[in-house]
Amino acid sequence: MTTYVLDARTVTPHFPGIGRYVASLAPALASQLEADERLLMLHAPEARDRLGGLAGPQVRLLSTTISPFSLGQQMQLPRLLREAGGVDLYHSTYYLMPYSMRLPTVLTFYDLIPVQHPEMVSRRARVLFRLMMGMALRVSAQVLSISEAARCDVVARFKLPPERVTTTPLAADARFRPQPPEEIARVRAAYGLPQEMVLFVGINKPHKNLVRLIDAFGKLLQKGNTATLVIAGPWDDRYPEAKAVAASMPGMLRDGRPAGESVRFLGPVADADLPGLYAAATVFVLPSLYEGFGLPVLEAMACGAAVTCSSTSSLPEIAGEAALTFDPQDVEAMAEAIGRLLGDGELRQRMAQAGLAQAAGFTWEKTAALTLTVYRQLLGQAGQSH
Repeated sequence: MTTYVLDARTVTPHFPGIGRYVASLAPALASQLEADERLLMLHAPEARDRLGGLAGPQVRLLSTTISPFSLGQQMQLPRLLREAGGVDLYHSTYYLMPYSMRLPTVLTFYDLIPVQHPEMVSRRARVLFRLMMGMALRVSAQVLSISEAARCDVVARFKLPPERVTTTPLAADARFRPQPPEEIARVRAAYGLPQEMVLFVGINKPHKNLVRLIDAFGKLLQKGNTATLVIAGPWDDRYPEAKAVAASMPGMLRDGRPAGESVRFLGPVADADLPGLYAAATVFVLPSLYEGFGLPVLEAMACGAAVTCSSTSSLPEIAGEAALTFDPQDVEAMAEAIGRLLGDGELRQRMAQAGLAQAAGFTWEKTAALTLTVYRQLLGQAGQSH
């Protein structure tokens, strides 16, 4: 019997992105286990409702209050797994992890944002990130990267042998699909959304490039565009610039309102409303300066939205030929890409159809299969070395 440990302690509100990755990967892994394989999932007590349905003959859930942020995990987690017994491999989904597991270890790597965008974190946080990420990579026999671009980043920055890093892409969950008209109408009514809108989904951190997006949208308004820019997602008060830029947009709208009122900040959107929100968008835009993956691009495509996004980092490989791309530093180019889609219904339709096909190529079943292959190969190598 072979038992894989999936560390799902990141399935908490503190880790919205990583938590979604783990919660989506886990059931796909469970469904592909061989008869002699078992999955042991470590999780925080508050994640029991979210993960509890996975428990079964081949999946065991083990609740623990040991935090990824605690120094105590260095001793407590290995002890917990020894007491659980019969564990063969440990998969950490975060770089703050026990660094002496004495087990074949797999680490999932997401991005280098603290290094690529140092303005987002303190000098102390950057130093700690490099130190702790370096330790996590050293003790991990295999690394799973969420995109080929992220794989290249981690190999280059930490001088890893390329064969130690495998790309296992993310995917849009099955709930992201074209929505019926009544669901789109419900979401429009719930959030007071206009018929014509350019949508962004994400947080307002600097690498999301919202200031340039609002500047680009302002250029479209000056050319007579009547769409509304809708910015949906949690708001970090440390970065108020986007709201300030929107409030100071020059000019007036056709109905006499200030131009800044053509930018709507929705704040957090309920998960259940996201598919309808994407489907309601005339155009979806992701102008990020850097992404480890860029999941909103796939989610928007899967819901039938026409997409335009940056031509940097992971986004070209995720979007393929199914999005109009632009240099995220070039406000004019961004405005042109958005404007082309807004002004050409046939182009929007073609891009939407291409997006549905592109998104369908990414599935959690494929990601789980790649992940299990890494597990099995690593244990095969470990067996040969003894």
